[in-house]
Amino acid sequence: MLSRQNKILIMKIVSLFSVVRGYNIPIIILAQYLSAIFILAPEIRALDILLDFHLFLIVFASAITIASGYIINNFYDSQKDLINRPNKSMLDRLVSQKTKLTVYFSLNILAVLMAFIVSWRAFLFFSAYIFLIWFYSHKIKKYLIIGNLMSALLAVIPFFAILLYFYNKISFEEIENHRSHFVVISAHAVFLFLLLLIREMIKDLENLKGDLVSDYRTIPVFYGERVSKQVITALTFLTILPVYVLVNIYDVGYMDIYFYVCFGVLLFFLLYLWKSNSKEQYLKLHNVLKFLIVAGVCCIVLINPSVLWHGKALLSRF
Repeated sequence: MLSRQNKILIMKIVSLFSVVRGYNIPIIILAQYLSAIFILAPEIRALDILLDFHLFLIVFASAITIASGYIINNFYDSQKDLINRPNKSMLDRLVSQKTKLTVYFSLNILAVLMAFIVSWRAFLFFSAYIFLIWFYSHKIKKYLIIGNLMSALLAVIPFFAILLYFYNKISFEEIENHRSHFVVISAHAVFLFLLLLIREMIKDLENLKGDLVSDYRTIPVFYGERVSKQVITALTFLTILPVYVLVNIYDVGYMDIYFYVCFGVLLFFLLYLWKSNSKEQYLKLHNVLKFLIVAGVCCIVLINPSVLWHGKALLSRF
């Protein structure tokens, strides 16, 4: 039997895990490594990429920076979450605000130290990233449209950390040969950005009651649910542009299957969106988008599965 103190400790660990959304961190790490292996450096053996210590530091710094971002976001949203997510909010409150801030600063210090080991450029990159996350949580997220755009942008920035890492490691003569890799990951990032932006818009519909009470300036609050649905519909059709670049201009292998299925799901998503008018229905749409994002990460492998065993040991050039 567990003692009372042990039970309290376990509950606090679970609470902190909920605050940092620990279930998202492995997905972020997986997405960055898969992007490096299958998009940015397919000519390098996968094992060599996994054993690259500096790349590990970049990936891990990204993960703990995002985790700290969830903490500061939770800190500023505590009152709104009591209305929108009462059960989760009660669990999150098992850890004091002081403890959350201590963990927040500790994670950020660890992230910038890891980045500094890689290079001074990485140090500046993550210092700016940490500041932008705080600035978004403290100020920007309450502003109309800008808050949604910045939230989606902050979610894709870690992929550009990987992009810059490989870009800085190759010689000037090799840049032209790797240009297609950069275009492909940029197109993937735009597609992901649009999905994340749509998800943010859905969250605004889902959290309408709490946003009204907390004086958040969102599209549903200012212009109503109908306008918000029109914006979401337009953003959904905009996803065609990056997908066209990936499927018809560049070779993404068997991942085109994912994009075709994704479009089918998004069409049903839009049909259900226009019939939805309750928090529970918007939550279902939110979960559909999360599934598409996670599935997209896993399907990166479909670009060229043979990379896992046919890549060349060229890590010394990086």
